[in-house]
Amino acid sequence: MQIQNPCVVSLVWRLEDAQGQLIDELTEPLEFYVGGEDLLTKVEEALIGHETGYSATLHLEPDNAFGQYDAGLVFFEERSVFPDEVSQGMQFEGPPEGSRTPGMPKDVIYTVTEVYDSHVVLDGNHPLAGLALVIKLEVLDVREATDEEIENRSVGEAGLSVLANTPEGATLH
Repeated sequence: MQIQNPCVVSLVWRLEDAQGQLIDELTEPLEFYVGGEDLLTKVEEALIGHETGYSATLHLEPDNAFGQYDAGLVFFEERSVFPDEVSQGMQFEGPPEGSRTPGMPKDVIYTVTEVYDSHVVLDGNHPLAGLALVIKLEVLDVREATDEEIENRSVGEAGLSVLANTPEGATLH
């Protein structure tokens, strides 16, 4: 079957930064919906029209991957607005309740990057923002999407779209 919108592809990959440092490696196949939010646009574009067995090495600049790093999404918040157990890597959807920093987007996942006695540092950037990436991928299978997958425009929690919620140091799948 040829990869087209909509369908589901089963992929393995190796993800590196531009200097060849390994970021993530998916050695067991994982399914992704083509035509929705599971795959980065440039990855999906590279797959369209190909079949099982296709492999490629893609070089993705930040604008085609996880965007440019935005220093405006980093802010300090008073330690008192966080739970006692706040720690590096914790995430919050939007600024935490009681936040006193005005103008921070509410539809962003913020990751705690540092915890001090008096304040906590939050970063709304994706951990891979600002990085040029190299992804070496291989298509292990292609199948028709189910009605549910078409309706949801996703296979589920497996898609690359969940990378936006991946804390630094965690695997991407």
